[in-house]
Amino acid sequence: MVQRKRPADSTIPMEALRSALKSQYHATLAMLRTAIRRCPDDLWTARSDHANPFWRIAYHTLFYTHLYLQPNNRVFRPWDHQQRGIQHMDKPLRTRRPYTKAEVLTYWSICESLVDDAVDALDLNNPRSGFSWYKIPKMEHQIVNIRHIQYHEAQLADRLRVAIGAGVGWADARRSARVRATG
Repeated sequence: MVQRKRPADSTIPMEALRSALKSQYHATLAMLRTAIRRCPDDLWTARSDHANPFWRIAYHTLFYTHLYLQPNNRVFRPWDHQQRGIQHMDKPLRTRRPYTKAEVLTYWSICESLVDDAVDALDLNNPRSGFSWYKIPKMEHQIVNIRHIQYHEAQLADRLRVAIGAGVGWADARRSARVRATG
């Protein structure tokens, strides 16, 4: 296959970049939802030999998805049911109760519903991410956010494969977008 070279002055239109980001967010979030839904009740809260239970990884992933869809941390408003500090998986778990699967799926729905408007509102040309701890441009930060979701979804899918013999199938981003638009 012969690859065509782009002229040096050609750029990808911003709408094409936004469309790709939205598509990838929706696809990876769909895979995360599948992992959450498939999790057996006994695995949901089990620690076994893992540092964090399934529910906490799912919640952590959604918290940072929500946070990093914002222009910066100053405008971020946590989920109404946020338990302080629980999103930090490197810190000991000091909560009185884990989130239920239904609660996490509710938060998932909130995060998923934010994607299109949030991506449209972001200044993807901003040389700063909007988060002092990420010294990268906003566009790259959005790709990092999608990778973060996928990283933790893969952890959860692996736990499912070991526990129930089934993982999470690949989500077709474009098909998912069509289903949302027509469904």
